[in-house]
Amino acid sequence: QVQLVESGGGLVQPGGSLRLSCAASGSSFRINAMGWYRQGQGKQRELVATITTGGSTNYADSVKGRFTISRDNAKNTVYLQMNSLKPEDTAVYYCNAQTTYSILGNSYVAPYWGQGTQVTVSA
Repeated sequence: QVQLVESGGGLVQPGGSLRLSCAASGSSFRINAMGWYRQGQGKQRELVATITTGGSTNYADSVKGRFTISRDNAKNTVYLQMNSLKPEDTAVYYCNAQTTYSILGNSYVAPYWGQGTQVTVSA
């Protein structure tokens, strides 16, 4: 099993900044790509940003230039720096980790999700 623990959400005014963190723990798993997704009220969960172990990143068009994803591979931790926040960024943000594990010489891929952290952008 892999546990993802998120922190850093909260209430911020438009134009403000927040930094989310997600620490992964668990044995016998190799953590590959990590990322952040969000789900606004009444909306489907959507990709925000992802990052590979090599540091390659991918962003949703709506956050390009405002959000920055990074990771510390030694700590199995991924971060999301969110600047110039807008009310439409209000959502529950979920951390995601793509993992690989082996059983009897066979490799399997399994995704894991954090519990979510609320980000509210409001005056």
